[in-house]
Amino acid sequence: MHRPLTRDSLLRGVKHLQARDTDLDRIIRDYGPPPMWARPPGFATLVRIMLEQQVSLASGRAAYERLQEAAGRVTPRRLADMSDTQLRRAGLTRQKAAYCHDLAASIVAGEFRLSELVRLDDKAGRASLIEVRGIGPWTADIYLLMALRRRDVWPDGDLALAKSAQRVKRLRHCPSQDKLRRMAHAWAPWRSVAARLLWHAYLSERRRV
Repeated sequence: MHRPLTRDSLLRGVKHLQARDTDLDRIIRDYGPPPMWARPPGFATLVRIMLEQQVSLASGRAAYERLQEAAGRVTPRRLADMSDTQLRRAGLTRQKAAYCHDLAASIVAGEFRLSELVRLDDKAGRASLIEVRGIGPWTADIYLLMALRRRDVWPDGDLALAKSAQRVKRLRHCPSQDKLRRMAHAWAPWRSVAARLLWHAYLSERRRV
């Protein structure tokens, strides 16, 4: 069992990163520590993250709300019983409708046990999620980071993190995901906290505009 990130451990991670990285320290001095963003673990959260993949958070939230209205409750049984046509009528794309239906059906059939992820380490948990059709690295990482509140997960492919890192690190160009991943190695074993700091800076700067 992995102990999830708490407000106290978040602040310990912040202090660790402040001491190791002056640019991250500047985020704290400018904006304070990041909020304790978290999502409840479970099927509904995973579906919502899947809907947020490759779109804005606002678009993902709107798609989830339409799905919730159509299904009544976002549960494996409800979605497994819905046809792709019904899911598409709820506003999902053909691809995401198929992905959500497949995920629900695999849980109902007992082929995928979402609750078992809590006992797996980060690498094994990520691999287990990615085996499911429609769950890519970003979705898996965000679920581990936000729902299971793992301390050392870096969400690959997050555009907001790349933009924030470019600004915080004063880079001429937006860093590639490979470069960003290498940069994040220096923030272990608190990469999840570093991600939260960069999101915090990104959102705080947008509110200033």
